[in-house]
Amino acid sequence: MNVTLRFFAAIREAVGTDALTLQTSAATLGALRDELIARGGAWAQVLARGRALRMAVDQVMADESTPLHEGAEVAFFPPVTGG
Repeated sequence: MNVTLRFFAAIREAVGTDALTLQTSAATLGALRDELIARGGAWAQVLARGRALRMAVDQVMADESTPLHEGAEVAFFPPVTGG
């Protein structure tokens, strides 16, 4: 399935983009996070387990068990962001 990823604040700076469309077989947000961590480098650092991170699916705060669907918009951002 295709999902749109959005990155904010320090995560955006680390991965070098604010948005990305990705083909994935991940069924949940946690599985997608693991897939991105497996890319290594900056992806592994900013999305690492144990690191403070907020996530949303279709603009609703979500946890790792949240299911994904075709066309979902997934956002990753630090726990505190400024305007």
